[in-house]
Amino acid sequence: MTEVAMREPTFLVLTALAAQAQHGYGVLRDVAAISDGQVTLRAGTLYAALDRLCAEGWVEVDREEVVESRLRRYYRLTETGAARLTAEVRRRQRHTSAAEQRLQLRGEGGLA
Repeated sequence: MTEVAMREPTFLVLTALAAQAQHGYGVLRDVAAISDGQVTLRAGTLYAALDRLCAEGWVEVDREEVVESRLRRYYRLTETGAARLTAEVRRRQRHTSAAEQRLQLRGEGGLA
């Protein structure tokens, strides 16, 4: 069965968590950096996505700590999440390669 394409915000959140566990604000900043500022998630959107990703088993709570009387929860990518992100990266690479080949056939000379 072929996996359904992943939505861009989900892809970016998983990418942000791929290298290390991060708390919500760190994920928000990382998503903005990864997308060159093109995607700016709101806190409510992020936490809803993190809850969904936890329920799917792609992300889990790594640890919690109290900072300035506020709970800071860190999330990390699970092995299942890493496998799903890897599959999505490969899917996107195949599509990009096909587009580049067709542009060359058209005579556009590729994306050099």
